[in-house]
Amino acid sequence: QVQLMESGGGLVPPGGSLRLSCKASERTSNNYARAWFRQTPGKEREFVAVTRWAGGVSTIYADSVKGRFTMSRDNDRNTVYLQMDSLKTEDTAIYYCAEGRRLITSSLRFPEYYNYWGPGTQVTVSS
Repeated sequence: QVQLMESGGGLVPPGGSLRLSCKASERTSNNYARAWFRQTPGKEREFVAVTRWAGGVSTIYADSVKGRFTMSRDNDRNTVYLQMDSLKTEDTAIYYCAEGRRLITSSLRFPEYYNYWGPGTQVTVSS
């Protein structure tokens, strides 16, 4: 089964940028989604962004990060990235990468539909 590993977290001041990476141990052929979620203590895991490969490629962002975060991919490296700009203190969280297979559009934002998860990487936005 595929293994995911995030990297790139750290401490950054408000207004700063970070780029997270999520490397997969193997390539998934088609009809799968690779997503970013985040979680803070005492709260449920929150959807951030997802890219789905199902015929074409499409990306969806949470309203809270739209225009500030950009998801991209390097298929040769089995890696997806999350470029985070104009960071706010409320972006502080553990960020998780996840993969789900054969998801329908209405399922993409919900963590319970994803089968594979990385261990997470801490992002702290603070002055």
